[in-house]
Amino acid sequence: MDLSDFFSTVFDFRDYGQLLPLVSNSLWAAAILGLVGGMIGVFVMMRDLAFAVHGIAELSFAGAALALLLGVNVVLGSLVGSIAAALLLALLGLRARDRNSITGVIMPFGLGLGILFLALYEGRSANKFGLLTGQIVAVDSVQLNLLAICAAVVIVGLLVVWRPLTFASADPELAEARGVPVGALSIVFMFLLGLSVALSIQVVGALLVLSLLITPAAAALLVTSSPRLVVALSVIFALVSAVGGILLALGGRIPISPYVTTISFAIYLVCRVIMQVRGRSRRLQTGTAA
Repeated sequence: MDLSDFFSTVFDFRDYGQLLPLVSNSLWAAAILGLVGGMIGVFVMMRDLAFAVHGIAELSFAGAALALLLGVNVVLGSLVGSIAAALLLALLGLRARDRNSITGVIMPFGLGLGILFLALYEGRSANKFGLLTGQIVAVDSVQLNLLAICAAVVIVGLLVVWRPLTFASADPELAEARGVPVGALSIVFMFLLGLSVALSIQVVGALLVLSLLITPAAAALLVTSSPRLVVALSVIFALVSAVGGILLALGGRIPISPYVTTISFAIYLVCRVIMQVRGRSRRLQTGTAA
């Protein structure tokens, strides 16, 4: 494949006008998932759960693969797998060291189960590939409604526990001393995180779920320390990545996940450059004042 063939595969907008009205459900789904990922990603960063997200994604993948094998709803299978993994981490991994070791055990187990179920599945290979790389372009009304309901549960749940969860995430020892139910909040948050992981897999697949749940929040934390602005920027970055990825994927013949992850990574790089420029400017101002 030469360079021209590569670009014609990745970017081909000749029938873009005819394709765009056919993916309205997918655009709504991407917007919903971007909102969820941007909101919960801030707490994932605050609680240092990036590695745990990957472990949850592997069991979510196994649940989706089993559902595909049994011929039931794949989204429901993904939800069951991710919630089971999240609650297992919440109950057994109270300390960061324990949580990381348990995650390291869950990841290969979930991936192995998923590969086993896909090997037994005799249907279309595109369905197998979609679990790893995302298949949001094929979202129908039933799936969209299910995504919207699960996203509403996550958003409402986060809003209900927002203040105590922020306190417990920033300083768990002090929060516990002040009477905040840190253990119960951890279980609630991991349940919401499990839902979010299962939803995000519908966009980028099990392998690249971090691009929606981690990268936008990490980028936002680079450019501001304001809690409210961090959340707002994280949501905006996640929305741009998810919706922009779909809009670009319509013009190519490859899965959506490379577009989403590339946009997300580009945003992170820009934020990192902004952080470095600000730091250099502050150092120059400090040196001039001295």
